[in-house]
Amino acid sequence: MRKSRFTEAHIIGMIKEQEAGLPTVEVCRKHGLSTATFYKMRAKYGGLEVSDARRLRLLADSMLDNAILKDLLGKV
Repeated sequence: MRKSRFTEAHIIGMIKEQEAGLPTVEVCRKHGLSTATFYKMRAKYGGLEVSDARRLRLLADSMLDNAILKDLLGKV
């Protein structure tokens, strides 16, 4: 899967700019992305704070680590 060129903090910052009153077209032009991409990001990260996004990433990483460990222990 392709990695985004924007971090979660950057994406949340763009969403906050739009919520503050900057038109969506201007936000997209400023950051170099399409409106469709912006709306996909807003659907995924809308309503999150940066700390929430970091916590979700930590949770996902720990769940992945647990799955890997269970898989390795099952093969022994």
